[in-house]
Amino acid sequence: MAIIVRLDVMLARRKMTSRELAARIGIAEQNLSLLKSGKVRGVRFNTLEAICAALECQPGDLFDYVPEPGEV
Repeated sequence: MAIIVRLDVMLARRKMTSRELAARIGIAEQNLSLLKSGKVRGVRFNTLEAICAALECQPGDLFDYVPEPGEV
């Protein structure tokens, strides 16, 4: 996958647990875990907005683009 989710890094920087973030933004801990592991196909903008507000970060702080070998 070319998009790397760095939510775990931001949680560590903010000294916040996944459980605490899930409670703050009102989503299930399991859904947050799936997002953290990169096993989701998409994320709603309102969820992304809530995550960024809770972690005081920008969307670019949560995701990295790493081209796969052979991609232009």
